[in-house]
Amino acid sequence: MMKLLHLFITSSKPVVEILLITTVGFYMALDGVNLLGQDARKFLNNIVFYVFSPSLIGSRLANSVTYESLMQMWFMPVNVLLTFIIGSFLGWIVILITKPPSHLRGLIVGCCAAGNLGNMPLIIVPAVCKEKGGPFGDPENCQKYGVGYVALSMAMGSIYIWTYVYNLMRVLTNSPIETQPSIESSCKVPLISSKEEEDNQKVGRWDKVKRRMVSLSGKVNLRTIFAPSTIAAMIALVVGLITPIRKLIIGNGAPLGVLQDSVTLVGDGAIPAMTLIIGGNLLKGMRSSGMKKSSIVGVLVARYIFLPISGVLIVRGAYKFDLITSEPLYQFVLLLQYAVPPAMNLGTITQLFGAGESECSVILLWTYALASVSLTVWPTFFMWLVA
Repeated sequence: MMKLLHLFITSSKPVVEILLITTVGFYMALDGVNLLGQDARKFLNNIVFYVFSPSLIGSRLANSVTYESLMQMWFMPVNVLLTFIIGSFLGWIVILITKPPSHLRGLIVGCCAAGNLGNMPLIIVPAVCKEKGGPFGDPENCQKYGVGYVALSMAMGSIYIWTYVYNLMRVLTNSPIETQPSIESSCKVPLISSKEEEDNQKVGRWDKVKRRMVSLSGKVNLRTIFAPSTIAAMIALVVGLITPIRKLIIGNGAPLGVLQDSVTLVGDGAIPAMTLIIGGNLLKGMRSSGMKKSSIVGVLVARYIFLPISGVLIVRGAYKFDLITSEPLYQFVLLLQYAVPPAMNLGTITQLFGAGESECSVILLWTYALASVSLTVWPTFFMWLVA
């Protein structure tokens, strides 16, 4: 009982931190204060996108990844991608059931697909490692390897968010609403034979497929594949994997260690800035939000019930087929990737689109308010499972 209570307090800590900073952002956006108005949020969002997020990803990844660790953790990028793909599928089911407005479809899929693989695991994993008599062995080694696992998880999550989720949300948000055929067109008398009509339909279907593919390729913003965060992850991999460069920049005695320290210092501002923006957008969401309650419940069920269950099946299946090692901590981090709330970067993406910012804040408020329950129940079960 005491362990469960301790785990609840541990998992609640990052959630409470986010909710407190969100409250500050909410207060700063009030009309009487007006320190974080619409224009201020837009400018701060651009700083997060171009400066803070790349610095956070680059500093964490370069500091923890090596060639040996990357070979051992080869399944983690695959696992993170699976969380995004399964989440997208669940998000599409939520859309089909709840039928939200067309401009919010991308947001719902994004909230189901992209999980917070950054500050949540970064706080939970070291805290779990400190647990005496836990399944992860020596606390010092547990924390060292655990932070490395989380850093790679965070970097891969960022890459997938800005390549996969960003473009998926963009396509779904901008996709036109299908119109129903008019009564007049449906009642027209056919002027050609059924065989000719069938041939024309085949040609018409092929033309429709080609037009849909061209339209889709036009909507996918290929520039975001090389978004600042993605470029930072690539540079960090080069620095971390090439030993001479690593010794030059990474470590206490590194000649150019000041570069790593500076980037880390800048990156530390990413999570507070993103959270302030979400708090500011929440004010607008409380005044007028087009988000249905059924859609919010659908996102909660997808993220906190079906996604963790699918994670258990995938990770345990990978272990049975010898795709991953028997190390409990590694399996725990893989499982945890399925149980976290939506990514904070979704607020940045909706701000860049200029659509769905307030609805995004409402969803994030509810998902993070209930995250303490999810991040207590599931990690407790995961620890029992891998022990």
